[in-house]
Amino acid sequence: MLIGLLTAVAASACYGTGSVLQAVGSRKSARREAAAASTTGVTQHGGPSLSSTAKAAVTWEFMVGTVLDFVGFGLGALAARMLPLFLSQTVISANLVITAVLSIKLLGIRLNRPEWASIAVVCSALVLLATAAGPEGGGDASTTTHWWLLVASVVLIGGGTLVVRLLGSRAAILAGLLSGLGFGALGVGVRVLNGVDPFNLPTLLADPALYAILVAGVGGMYLHTVALQIGSVNGATAALVVGETVVPGILGVLWLGDSSRPGFAWMAVLGFVIAVAGAVAVAWFGEPEDGSGTGSAAVPAPAEGAKTLDGQSPESDNRPTAGSRATSS
Repeated sequence: MLIGLLTAVAASACYGTGSVLQAVGSRKSARREAAAASTTGVTQHGGPSLSSTAKAAVTWEFMVGTVLDFVGFGLGALAARMLPLFLSQTVISANLVITAVLSIKLLGIRLNRPEWASIAVVCSALVLLATAAGPEGGGDASTTTHWWLLVASVVLIGGGTLVVRLLGSRAAILAGLLSGLGFGALGVGVRVLNGVDPFNLPTLLADPALYAILVAGVGGMYLHTVALQIGSVNGATAALVVGETVVPGILGVLWLGDSSRPGFAWMAVLGFVIAVAGAVAVAWFGEPEDGSGTGSAAVPAPAEGAKTLDGQSPESDNRPTAGSRATSS
């Protein structure tokens, strides 16, 4: 249990640090698109085009953040196999807190009282969860269930990507929720994956859950990048936390046999609810005062004399969000 908790905390640290860098890279790309008055950076519906998202992904900040995400993914996968999903996913989603705290040092941001209170709530809830968590379930599931997980991941990411592109700049919250559900599916897939212990490569490659992990992980990353570019990213991150923690946590209990310690079920439920609520509050209270959490779809004109991280001068949207990836994962 202790090793699993430490692994989940390390994954959360990687995701949290990566989120700060990814947000900087995404916003830098969006500002450059706006400064160039590019008409190819957005779709006809106001959302970011594939080329715009690709440009965000090749900034050095975003690439370093992505490397940290992959490290976090590996650590999160280990944690998902050693802990109940309601604990591992919630600890990993606490990267919101790590992002908020790191932003003080790395980006010179001051947290307000509601943000500090929300961070304290999340930390307290994690203590409750760690105290109440029992052994993880076996993770056994039929091959048919693995296929259903793959189908659900394809429908979720494929259909979600299409809907987000159609909605354009109005889809930040939806993109965050879908990316969170994708990272949640990834966590479930890691838990049920065959051929890992003991390692058997042919069994691993034949398991549909492996491809569900790839689809959900890559798709979740793409949708998270979109959420960082458009609309209210803090609100989108709050939606991501809900999708990443609630659904896998419920599936872990109902489907995979996760449980709390005898007599501590009430504490596990309380800690889970408070942790999710606190994480949402961290993201929500982190909203810029002018509400301009926009990216390429609506980047304000530079204010003369103002400076940003990349030497340009937009006045709004220089506050990092408590962004996850995602987000898992």
